[in-house]
Amino acid sequence: MSLYDDAVLVLKEYEDQTELRQAYLDHLAEHPDGLWKACHAGHITASALVIDPEAGRVLLTLHRKLRMWLQMGGHCEPGDSSLAAAALREATEESGVSGLSLLPGGPVRLDRHPIPPPCHCHFDVQYAVLAPPGAAHTVSDESLDVRWFGYDEVAEVADESVVRLLEATRARLSA
Repeated sequence: MSLYDDAVLVLKEYEDQTELRQAYLDHLAEHPDGLWKACHAGHITASALVIDPEAGRVLLTLHRKLRMWLQMGGHCEPGDSSLAAAALREATEESGVSGLSLLPGGPVRLDRHPIPPPCHCHFDVQYAVLAPPGAAHTVSDESLDVRWFGYDEVAEVADESVVRLLEATRARLSA
């Protein structure tokens, strides 16, 4: 299965955020290259919130370009077999944490947001990944810093999209 086919299947199976989900599907239908950074009309990205539920904390990156605390994530690459694999790859690369595992159940949320030109929009498919006990992290070239934050600290440092992702992840964990 191609990455494009996987993205369409994942989005069709995603049951929340119906209008936004349809906007993602419409985008892919209109733009066969809609998974790639070269698609200036916008493109699908994959991200993952690194979470340590036992310690009640999440690992965020201080994004080098945006200078904001965010979940790990980024652009799909030709070697990615699925959106989930892209999210896991990005989380591992940006956090330096080995042994991350995807939270079962597929994407946790969708978040469409504007970005500076030449592209105009990211259609982010957001997953969550579980950190192994005692996970050690490193700062990648894409980050200014990587740091653990307690659940109650996230709203103080990150924007609403990260807060909503944390809330949805915690809800899935307790389901």
